[in-house]
Amino acid sequence: MRLLVLGGTEFVGRAVVEAALGRGWEVTVFHRGRHRPPPGVRSLHGDRTAPGGLAALAADGGAWDAVVDTWSAAPRAVHEAARLLSGRAGRYVYVSSRSVYAWPVPAGAGEDAPLVEGAAADAAASDYARDKRGGELAAVAAFGTGGSLLVRAGLILGPYENVGRLPWWLTRIARGGPVLAPGPRELAVQLIDVRDLAAWLLTAVERELGGPFDLVGPPGHTTMGELLEACVRVTGADAGLRWYEPEVILDAGIAPWTELPVWVPPGGEAYDAMHRADVSRALATGLVCRPVDETVADTWRWLTGIGGVAPRRPDRTGAGLDPGVEARVLAGGGGVAGTTPAEGASDD
Repeated sequence: MRLLVLGGTEFVGRAVVEAALGRGWEVTVFHRGRHRPPPGVRSLHGDRTAPGGLAALAADGGAWDAVVDTWSAAPRAVHEAARLLSGRAGRYVYVSSRSVYAWPVPAGAGEDAPLVEGAAADAAASDYARDKRGGELAAVAAFGTGGSLLVRAGLILGPYENVGRLPWWLTRIARGGPVLAPGPRELAVQLIDVRDLAAWLLTAVERELGGPFDLVGPPGHTTMGELLEACVRVTGADAGLRWYEPEVILDAGIAPWTELPVWVPPGGEAYDAMHRADVSRALATGLVCRPVDETVADTWRWLTGIGGVAPRRPDRTGAGLDPGVEARVLAGGGGVAGTTPAEGASDD
């Protein structure tokens, strides 16, 4: 298989490139040259946001079985790339987001849920949801419904993460001491390892699948307790998880998802949208999700291997809780000490 990845040097794009190389595919990446791509690929350089930025891709004359595009800003960038490649690629894979569904997204919603309005394939940047939906429309306009694969991803974690979610938790827990852990401990969360997303995506290309697919782990695949306890184990830190009820955290003015990454309090619209998706269509087409322990361990191995500081996308706000706010909540008491199952040690 011949694969073109637009980007391919960071997080999702990089995972796709490495997975494709692992399958023996011939891979070309089109990128700005700010980050070194994995060895073994053919590189084309250009900035798709600049006038004439696709010139190298236009002049190359290559043809591919599939294109993978992870673009998250102005839909017109997807529109221009897809139009250019419509006669030179077999199918267009656009890594979108479950954010394209109209709010509120009910629990158990799948690919037939209502979508955001106001998106356009050739639009300038607006907001994340409409930008992603516009990218979908651009892919479909150029390649048709059957020739475009829309990967509506949920929460993605794993090595190379440049958003600041799992790396933040690992870094915080590695510092040790009491850690504010957002409860309930058994709260189910939906996430997907970036490598599992990449594996499913490439298999879908091989099978010539088209249309939208929600891509995230099944409901109940893991819990906040399992995720954070895995962080304690892999870091080997002298850290104690102090579990707080959602009401305490919200009353302290702490923002779910951003200040405490991954976590959303149960029982509300945000939790239903982010952690209660129906992914039966992806599961029926071969999605397999690895244990969260493996995702955490491999992310920690990668993070320490690059010096302990994760890269951060410039278009994402900083994630994580201010140490002063955390200390104030911890000083107020009320948290419940947990244990790390593998060690049975007290978190006091």
